[in-house]
Amino acid sequence: MGSTQARIAIDAMGGDYAPAEVVVGAIRAQEELGVKILLVGDPAQIEASIKHHRSALQPEIVPADGVIEMHEEPLTGIRRKPKASINVAMDLVKRGQADAVVSAGHSGAAMASALLRLGRLPGIDRPAIGTVLPTVKASKSVLILDVGANVDCRPKFLEQFAVMGSAYSQCVLGIEHPKVGLLNIGEESSKGNELALRTYQLLEENPGITFVGNAEGRDVLSGQFDVIVCDGFVGNVLLKFAEAVGEVLLNILREELPQGWRGRLGSLILKPNLRRIKQRVDHAEHGGGLLLGVDGICIISHGSSQAPSIFNAIRMAKEAVDNRVLERIHLQYQQKQATATDGE
Repeated sequence: MGSTQARIAIDAMGGDYAPAEVVVGAIRAQEELGVKILLVGDPAQIEASIKHHRSALQPEIVPADGVIEMHEEPLTGIRRKPKASINVAMDLVKRGQADAVVSAGHSGAAMASALLRLGRLPGIDRPAIGTVLPTVKASKSVLILDVGANVDCRPKFLEQFAVMGSAYSQCVLGIEHPKVGLLNIGEESSKGNELALRTYQLLEENPGITFVGNAEGRDVLSGQFDVIVCDGFVGNVLLKFAEAVGEVLLNILREELPQGWRGRLGSLILKPNLRRIKQRVDHAEHGGGLLLGVDGICIISHGSSQAPSIFNAIRMAKEAVDNRVLERIHLQYQQKQATATDGE
């Protein structure tokens, strides 16, 4: 564990509920997690939001000018607005003034800014957003990547995702030999489009990972796989669907509980169980995804994130800093690449 206080730069202007909800989540994180928060954005708007939240610990405000809007093309936006909040936040990490960035804003802009300012890890062509989802097995999760950073992918990109995801699962999730699957429309190696067919061959021939074959949609949350790779288009659709299923499940539970005193009594008895269910299926409990492959820690949260999601995203960032995730993934990746080269 790290011995110094983690410094987290927050893109305070990013997201549907920025800056108000971002500020609330950030202040809570500073109070409960012991992190140093740097809120990046329009000082006037941030200060107005802070006034509505009483706290003895006031976060530091780092001025920025503008935000990359969701309709803007990512690369054009970050170049046209060098002082936008996401760019200023990334610069803080680049200069060593912050250890990680959290943003609920334009995910494409966050990735583009991270690439231009922080750079890629050696051997990585395209970074990927990895997110952890629950499975039917209570103590087991699955890492899905990419879930939105790369809409179009080449087979070698997916192979790199598999290696990075496997390294992350080992050093962060504690899985000794992560089982890697390729999201596809069938279990057979002959199924799928050209991208899936060529990727299957690369994964099968890579001795640096434990590739166990194709994963169909019904297998994603089965607990049979530790890492599942796909392009960002499919991954983002999968992620949004999983979030919707979680919300539907919670609503069904609320609707099916009896009304009146019986319902209140039942809710009281089941409260611990209901809380655990919510923690497993509610996407707000997971905060966001780690941008794997860039030379810095960057957590990309949902655009609809409110205070609880922001808090959990900051918690993810703190854990990544404290556990030296960047260095460990880099080392694991190098070892896996060396194993793959030796096996050729």
